[in-house]
Amino acid sequence: MRSEDWIPLAQAYTARVEPWIAGRRQRAPRGEKHAVEDFLFDYYPYSPSKLATWHPGYGVTLEGPQAQRYLALAGYRAVADGVAADADWLGPRRERLEQTIAILQATGRRPPLRGCFALHEWAMTYRLSQEELRHAYLPLRVSPDVVASTVEEVGLRCTHLDAYRFFTPPAVPLNAIRPTRDTQTDNEQPGCIHATMDLYKYAFWFSPLVPSDLVFDCFVAAARARELDMRSSPYDVSGFGLEPIRVETAEGRQQYAVHQRELVEATTPLRQRVTETLVALAALA
Repeated sequence: MRSEDWIPLAQAYTARVEPWIAGRRQRAPRGEKHAVEDFLFDYYPYSPSKLATWHPGYGVTLEGPQAQRYLALAGYRAVADGVAADADWLGPRRERLEQTIAILQATGRRPPLRGCFALHEWAMTYRLSQEELRHAYLPLRVSPDVVASTVEEVGLRCTHLDAYRFFTPPAVPLNAIRPTRDTQTDNEQPGCIHATMDLYKYAFWFSPLVPSDLVFDCFVAAARARELDMRSSPYDVSGFGLEPIRVETAEGRQQYAVHQRELVEATTPLRQRVTETLVALAALA
């Protein structure tokens, strides 16, 4: 790809990403936290700078002197006409790639579970005081007694290991299943907020061979999922301009079910795009 073609694409991509990372960059020096926007940078180890770096993906050769800077990044090599993503970079990552494909394909075949109501955040606060919470800087919008009664009356049906592992000890035996790393392929399902957020992780794991536009589409979906996550949580996130979804009530659970269905419908094509991209990479010699 000629420099006059790819440089505008890279600039347009950076401009698209910038509004999503500006707040993080402004807050970081002040030590301020945002329960939604910062989560994707804290939970997943990808900095704003990494997210803002454009990659065309495997199979595209970048021409021109400006392309030489990509040689300083992992996953690139010099070719006859310029610089391109290096398929050999996948070598030590092939097992992870195959495992990821298996999880994505199994998730895509499975119907969404619609009865969890995002109670994983409630399970993470179950039987804890405000001072003991993982997000102690956020006040609870309901009392610990309401947290406990909601968990006990509605029930826990979490299918995601990386949510389940943060349950408080008293909440663990209340979950309907016991997710483990070995059973992840058996348990992942598309109604899970964390499974949606993980699309971003999976796409970024194999960057720069995965195009940045796809990675960022996953980031946007993950941000939407995280917002739904926190709106449905027992935390008071009104300071971030978010209205709570009161899943402790029947009306709130109905409201959550509508948002969950919309999220599943919006992200099903995205999961398919990620899966197809990774399958194509796995087919490389």
